[in-house]
Amino acid sequence: MYFNRLGFYNQELIEIYKQLLLTRLIEEKMQILIRQGKVSKWFSGIGQEAISVGATLAMDNNEWILPQHRNLGVFTTRHLPLHKLFVQWQGGKDGYSKGRERSFHFGCPEHFISGMISHIGANLSVADGVALAYKLKKQNKVSLAFIGDGGTSEGDFHEALNLAAVWALPVIFIIENNGYALSTPTSEQYRCADLMDKAKGYGIEGTSVDGNNVLQVFDAISNIRVACIRDQKPYLVEMNTFRMASHEESAKDKNIPKELIEKWAEKDPVTNFEQFLIYEGAITKEQIAEIHKEIGIYIESEWAIANQPKVFSPNISEEINEIYAVTETEKGTLSNIIRESQLAERPSKNIRFLDAIKQGLFQSLQKHENLILMGQDIAEFGGVFKMTEGFVEVFGKDRIRNTPLCESAIVGATMGLSLEGYKSVMEFQFADFVTEGFNQIVNNVAKIHYRWGQNASVVYRMPTGAGLGSGPFHSQSTEAWFAHVPGLKIVYPSNPFDAKGLMIAAINDPNPVMYFEHKALYRSISGDVPDEYYEIEIGKAHLVKKGDDITIITYGLGVHWALDYQKQHPETSLHILDLRTLQPLDYNSIAFAVQQTGKVLILHEDSLTGGIGAELAAWISENCFTYLDAPIFRCASLDTPIPFNMELEKQYLAKSRLHETIMKLLGF
Repeated sequence: MYFNRLGFYNQELIEIYKQLLLTRLIEEKMQILIRQGKVSKWFSGIGQEAISVGATLAMDNNEWILPQHRNLGVFTTRHLPLHKLFVQWQGGKDGYSKGRERSFHFGCPEHFISGMISHIGANLSVADGVALAYKLKKQNKVSLAFIGDGGTSEGDFHEALNLAAVWALPVIFIIENNGYALSTPTSEQYRCADLMDKAKGYGIEGTSVDGNNVLQVFDAISNIRVACIRDQKPYLVEMNTFRMASHEESAKDKNIPKELIEKWAEKDPVTNFEQFLIYEGAITKEQIAEIHKEIGIYIESEWAIANQPKVFSPNISEEINEIYAVTETEKGTLSNIIRESQLAERPSKNIRFLDAIKQGLFQSLQKHENLILMGQDIAEFGGVFKMTEGFVEVFGKDRIRNTPLCESAIVGATMGLSLEGYKSVMEFQFADFVTEGFNQIVNNVAKIHYRWGQNASVVYRMPTGAGLGSGPFHSQSTEAWFAHVPGLKIVYPSNPFDAKGLMIAAINDPNPVMYFEHKALYRSISGDVPDEYYEIEIGKAHLVKKGDDITIITYGLGVHWALDYQKQHPETSLHILDLRTLQPLDYNSIAFAVQQTGKVLILHEDSLTGGIGAELAAWISENCFTYLDAPIFRCASLDTPIPFNMELEKQYLAKSRLHETIMKLLGF
């Protein structure tokens, strides 16, 4: 193997060698610990060390790197304490994720490392978001993300590369092509001659590098980094290497030909670099032996620190309390913001539901210079519902950003922006399309604070609901899908006043918020909305109307169904509670509402099975049973897709069965 010294002094080459050897010897230690049962899981990177070490050395220490399973060298080259890494790999309380994650599924903001998830393509678009932040700040920085050859078949790979190309982002994507995705060879994964050729399809530059040559890796990434900053463009780098161990310790890759293993053993990145240093006279065999000894002692001493007997005492309160980042309100540091209780005498105007949301967005953009809006057609066109019409003329295209049709990548980018202190609001053109970004929301964004204490200050706007004859792909109620996911907050306003205040609160919240806005309400209802910048506290329900006969617990369009019914049936006294927030729920207000009548009807537009009503009914049964004078009734839409024909849609919707359900409940 040929090595170009690149002008390095002997001592500098030795330091690079130490970094390579450290990763190899830690890997060998991990093999022993696995066999001893002291570590449960390990994805070996033996044979691939040069990529992680060389690439990390080429980056500035304050530039984000987004590694994968086999990138131990990223963590060691960034000098994370080894004893704490050992604790992490054991699932210890004092690890980086407090025992909540394994191996490299964690991040470390002080070292600018973002943790991976098992859905291996997800971090590429997070790197896009980081690079976008660098671009907006006009910083001479790049982000770097790793992916394996198998991961290049995932949709997230294609979306992330396309987004980086369209937005001209300074990000480097490294493909570690080790020949196999678990046990599947590359011949069964793709048909292009080289993975770097995929770059052409996105209009970006690509190159191939010998991933076993640490100096070539360092040189390539150093030069590409300069080019990315200078040209403000992404780069795809294929690094060819080989995994000398199994996919992970419980999976023995018996199908890999012996001759292939022997061929790549001759290209071992550690031993070849060692031989090069001896040949160059940069080091002696005696020095190599001494370095081996020193590193071995260091590893054992760090293991001794990590392996101290400790009792792991799980704490339910701690687990629950760390799902969400603490808000400014909870800290008691929120200032210069008007709360709901202070709004009675404030100047207001009668505006539509749509205009209230728009006003909340506009005032938030004025308030937060680090707030970015993203979505399909939201800039010059103003969005399909004209929610952001005129925004781009005021705030510019850097902050009001049209996106390609790649929802998963945009969700990932919102998380990347959060790593660099930005807030963002992403508009899903219709709530139905959230399935395209589902993995990123529920597995990446929602879990990030619980996993390693990193918040994601993002709002996902979800134009939702039926009533307009839009059929099964533009009318679905998807809120219940997300109410099951810890780490997300869900708001669902029913009127203009709440719509503005909840939008502002959602943007101010340091946690991911799903903001559902019913399309049928956009232009059909109006109400008095204060001109000023104010919040409606997330997690607080609102009593719409007091009543004596039946308590109706509802939200969104259901509030108006209940109010319309009350007008048409004044003989029945309804007690109507608007939840406003579906996660977290206001259980105190729910319990109080149950007590007022003893008869409860839960009304929602979503289909019956698995809807929010099922959860509410279960909670009321368990916690408010003594207040009940009748069974809890649910009135919801049919368990069918939403039909297109307006008559079929009316039949589908819960409203068509509201009178029948109320009559049944009154009969008890």
